[in-house]
Amino acid sequence: MMFDFVPGLPLSRGFYEQVAGPALAGVPHAAALLGEGSEVLSFDTPASAGPRHGVRLVVLTGPGQSEAVRATLRHALPPSYGGRPVTLGTGGVEVAETGAWLVARLGFDPLRPIGPLDWLAVPWQRLAGTCGGEVFRDDAGLLGRARQALRRYPPDVERYVLAAQWRRLAAGYGHAARCSEVGDELGAAALTAGLARDLMRLALLTRRRWPPYDRWLGSAFARLPGAAETADALAAALATGDRSLRRDHLRRAWRQVAALRERSPAAPPGTATATGTATATGTATTAGRRSPAEEAEGLAETFTAAITDPRVRALPPGGSIDQLTGSAEVLTDPARCRALTRAALGL
Repeated sequence: MMFDFVPGLPLSRGFYEQVAGPALAGVPHAAALLGEGSEVLSFDTPASAGPRHGVRLVVLTGPGQSEAVRATLRHALPPSYGGRPVTLGTGGVEVAETGAWLVARLGFDPLRPIGPLDWLAVPWQRLAGTCGGEVFRDDAGLLGRARQALRRYPPDVERYVLAAQWRRLAAGYGHAARCSEVGDELGAAALTAGLARDLMRLALLTRRRWPPYDRWLGSAFARLPGAAETADALAAALATGDRSLRRDHLRRAWRQVAALRERSPAAPPGTATATGTATATGTATTAGRRSPAEEAEGLAETFTAAITDPRVRALPPGGSIDQLTGSAEVLTDPARCRALTRAALGL
């Protein structure tokens, strides 16, 4: 079936302005395109949004009002809009109370004080999908408050997560180098791919962008200002079969990502630059004399030393739920995310 592709975000906006909004005139509510789906982060394409992919909209209400709003929409919604089907429910026009929707999605209510467990147990994609998209209406202002509260980690939690990501890189680099030493180039290439993924995620976190699912990670990284050179180095590292060239390309990307920390609000004053200036203690270093793994360990230690919140300082160096596991069964279930994080970090 042929159809004219309209990206999900303008499609949802037009649907709200022309159909759902007028139907809810006089009813306090919030309306937005949020949650899962490539259209929320503007990664949708004609291939990902066929004619059977319906119009999406999230309508949030006050306590005890969701059933009345749902009934109003049930009688007002057309069977299709813009060549796409219109359905009431998950994956279509979703109606829920604001607090209940946020808790179901995140595992906690961001309109209340957010603690370390809340931050560390919520997947980055869930944060990206809640802070991304677009809000079309927000009568009570609650959705805007929630999104603002979730824009970035608190400074000490951010330092903790960045330190954990640098430690992941330090360990991964050592494993890849060892594979090359014993002639296991396939293993080295596989580990290099993991390092590229971790470096892209780290770059996004350092620039305070929530990393999306892996299928959109490269697209999100490409949108990062100044990322083109790093992307080229990573692509070259993954494409070559020469261990020496792979190492050189990876080192180049590594240090470009490391240089981003100079512009990171979470970076403690005096942290080393990518070319080697001064550490947090003021001791001169030369990055060229240290391996990437040593540099990564040093950065992890620097970020950790700058943490002032005793609750965060006392945490073991595991990191957030995305750093603890890659299981989709866990990352798509807030209750499992909280249980695993609590057990792994002793929270």
